Amino acid sequence: MNSVFLLHPDDDVAIARQQLLGGSALPGGASSRGLIPPGHKVALRDLAQGHPVRRYNQVIGYATRPIAAGEHVHVHNLGLRDDSLNADRDYAFCADVKPDPKPAEAHFQGIVRPDGRVATRNYIAVLSTVNCSATVARAIADHFSRRHNPQALQPYPMVDGVIALTHGTGCGMDGEGEGLQVLERTLAGYARHANLGGVLVVGLGCEANQVGVWLKRSHLTEGPLLRTFNIQDSGGTSQTIAQGIAMVQAMLPVANQVQRESCSAKHIVVGLQCGGSDGYSGISANPALGAAVDRLVAHGGTAILSEPPEIYGAEHLLTRRAINPEVGQKLVQRIRWWENYTRINGGKMDNNPSPGNKNGGLTTIFEKSLGAVAKGGTTNLRAVYEYAQPVTEHGFVYMDTPGYDPVSATGQVAGGANLICFTTGRGSAYGCAPAPSLKLSTNSELFRRQADDIDINCGDIIDGKLSIDQLGQVIFDQLLATASGHPTKSEKHGYGQNEFVPWQLGAVM
Repeated sequence: MNSVFLLHPDDDVAIARQQLLGGSALPGGASSRGLIPPGHKVALRDLAQGHPVRRYNQVIGYATRPIAAGEHVHVHNLGLRDDSLNADRDYAFCADVKPDPKPAEAHFQGIVRPDGRVATRNYIAVLSTVNCSATVARAIADHFSRRHNPQALQPYPMVDGVIALTHGTGCGMDGEGEGLQVLERTLAGYARHANLGGVLVVGLGCEANQVGVWLKRSHLTEGPLLRTFNIQDSGGTSQTIAQGIAMVQAMLPVANQVQRESCSAKHIVVGLQCGGSDGYSGISANPALGAAVDRLVAHGGTAILSEPPEIYGAEHLLTRRAINPEVGQKLVQRIRWWENYTRINGGKMDNNPSPGNKNGGLTTIFEKSLGAVAKGGTTNLRAVYEYAQPVTEHGFVYMDTPGYDPVSATGQVAGGANLICFTTGRGSAYGCAPAPSLKLSTNSELFRRQADDIDINCGDIIDGKLSIDQLGQVIFDQLLATASGHPTKSEKHGYGQNEFVPWQLGAVM
């Protein structure tokens, strides 16, 4: 087994498979100079100051000083130039569009709702309109906690749980502004979500995010499985909690009247996430997830890639796959929005990678982005959505979200994702109720260290045990099993409620 990964013959760097000692042989005849940490880059040839440095046969940055063959390549000698961040890229709209994959048919055991939507889980959710009602919402859900009050749900085996989905906003905002529109859209997406068999919405009463206005704008109607009320009209905290418990209790017998049945994989909608990326992410977990996505798309399902801040510098690989110029241009427009958004907030698009990413071998946002887009597989890009918009197109699509994973996944679930796949090279403690979240490690050492949290070890690719395609099949099979009710590691730990984080836009007033 080679000591390094050479991802493309024209690359200037290779990736250490494990820690390299000085004098280790490299492709092209050079030898490593000193220790090279696992997942980090080593130069294959001499590079002059200012020379573009290639990985994946794409520019990931520029040498900030002369780099000798065999030298460790990282933040001390590699960076981005201002003109590279603002460069006009060749988006080549639709250049790589290819015929749709041959249709295939796989099935899972799903829950069919009366309107035909298919769920992978069956929760009752208590939503707060505003942070002021969060404590009450949590108290209502806690009454039905399997951990603290297990007898409460014993008569209802088909209900996966009662969850509180609270947040930190809902007031101090423009009543007609973009921030409130995004919050309304997010809450509506959850209220309609197939994985929720019942929804109770709890308000304070005087907040900007008024329940009645939200219902009207979201085209939602109260009924036995969608109830709303507020604290100020219910006699205060204690009485509101008691009333809320009674409302949920009334929903439980109805929500329990479901069964799993064979459903087409076309009903699976996967939100794609990566957090704590490392130098292996673009070699193992992300392309393996991409191979699973290609299979899902062939079976009629949907995969949602997101996060313009973490595809920045690689968006041209997606515009080339856009089914038409309009889809490609919409993605570029979101990139331009983010450039302006970061600028007016005193930031830059290259604020990534994070400290953990850098410790794992990633140096620039371009390098991180090129690995991140691999999650999206190879099929055509069929649509681009704004945050929390309903995803109606089948196949591979894109949603505009921040790079912060809880915020990003919240938007994806609001859009209809009923599963999440989360790759990590540094470690993850994450879940996403009501959508189960599968976590994939990029390397075997992480899988062994954090076995309590990781569902699939993609380090088998690094170790030479499985190919990307073989592991793609493993991930796809696990997607079907998870959609059929098999619990994920994060579900066993009770993750998912605290990770509901709607995107806060606009001024706090």
